Amino acid sequence: MASDIRVRFAPSPTGYLHVGGERTALFNYLFARKSGGTFILRIEDTDQSRYRPEALDEIYESLRWLGLDWDEGPGAGGECGPYVQSERSGLYREHAKVLVDSGHAYRCFCTPQRIEEVRREREKAKAPTGYDRHCRGIDKTEAARRAQGGEPFVVRLKVPEGRAIVFDDLIRGRIEYDSGVLDDMVLLKSDGLPTYHLANVVDDHLMKISHVFRGDEWIASSPRHILIYEAFGWTPPLLAHLPVILSSDGGKLSKRKGAASVMDYKRAGYLPEALFNHLALLGWSPGDDREKMDREEIIEAFSLEKVSPKAAVFDEKKLEWMNGLYMQERPVETVVGDVVERWKSEGLVPKDAAAGQTRFAAVVSLLKDRSKTLNELAANAAYFFADPTEYDEKSVRKHFRGESVALLKALAAKLDAVESFDRASLETLYRAHAEEAGVSAGALIHPTRLAVSGVSFGPGLFELLEVLGKETIARRMRRAIEWVERRG
Repeated sequence: MASDIRVRFAPSPTGYLHVGGERTALFNYLFARKSGGTFILRIEDTDQSRYRPEALDEIYESLRWLGLDWDEGPGAGGECGPYVQSERSGLYREHAKVLVDSGHAYRCFCTPQRIEEVRREREKAKAPTGYDRHCRGIDKTEAARRAQGGEPFVVRLKVPEGRAIVFDDLIRGRIEYDSGVLDDMVLLKSDGLPTYHLANVVDDHLMKISHVFRGDEWIASSPRHILIYEAFGWTPPLLAHLPVILSSDGGKLSKRKGAASVMDYKRAGYLPEALFNHLALLGWSPGDDREKMDREEIIEAFSLEKVSPKAAVFDEKKLEWMNGLYMQERPVETVVGDVVERWKSEGLVPKDAAAGQTRFAAVVSLLKDRSKTLNELAANAAYFFADPTEYDEKSVRKHFRGESVALLKALAAKLDAVESFDRASLETLYRAHAEEAGVSAGALIHPTRLAVSGVSFGPGLFELLEVLGKETIARRMRRAIEWVERRG
């Protein structure tokens, strides 16, 4: 990469990757691609008590499915590795010692029980519940002796008093904190593993991160990180905190309100290019009325100046609409495999059915442009593989009247005798029969559709009949006629 710009996405494998996390990864990716910089993936797995191997696998799968290929990171290599924090624990202990030796941090020997007692007492007194700095004044020599003697301790940052901590957010402008609101946070836990704050700063520095893009929930951590950078004598990266994502009802996006994992959208039949496009527009706009944009258009138009600090709304209906547009553009051969897998899972086709069957492609071709998602396409195709066992009741009352049965009987006889069963021949037959019977073409088309599919909607009837085939049509029309006659 020619640019000095280096950004990273650093998820924790404690749960699925939701759309908010994927949006953060996407903005990092877009900034790197627009600037010719480097997009890095780092796995922050220091919280081993909550680590889930399946969550890590899903993070990789989610990023790859959306096409967010990383330049450095697990599986890609890079000169700043390893890129998994659990493999870097020695580095964090070394850097914690540097801060202790320089007087910017200290060893704290307070037990968890004492910490909890202090918290309760402060809570009762309606005072800030942070650590009371009980061990801050212990002489460094004495602290080292106690540590060498095996007494458990954590390492805490010595937060300076009476300081204004100021930084310029690239999206939100100047942000200022009083150091008095910060307690002496833990940098290294008693088990020798780092907290998020220490590992994050050390890794961003050693990996030469130039810009940090993350969700706005991390704004409150920024003054703490800046103090750690200062303690080491390092220059912090530029910071940009992305807008929160809200659900369509205005509340914070949560799993209950639709914050499904990225892979849930794949399983629901959405296309990666549609989700890519939709996520890109959550907090960013190209500055004109464009909404549907392909990957290269988005990269070309992307700029940090057009990212808004205002909350963005994740609109499922808009995503569905956009997915429908991408479905129309997709060549049949690029979706038929996914659709066939869905048919297999529903038992519509045999498990060993080959996706390359001509008939499968024909069915997908008929339904693709009318479907918003792959799942909708797959579900709407059920009648291609199984005779309908029931008929839409509202349509029955409208299209299975007494005269309809007579028309269907006459049509069935003609269809049984016709030699060429292609769409053009079928349309000619229907038009001629309508004229002969003195009815509109619709008086034949609607009852036929209901008879062969069980529903009143779908692709063009003559294309539908051609794909279903002569034998299937004859059987279904006879069954429909018998069904109507039994009902009286």
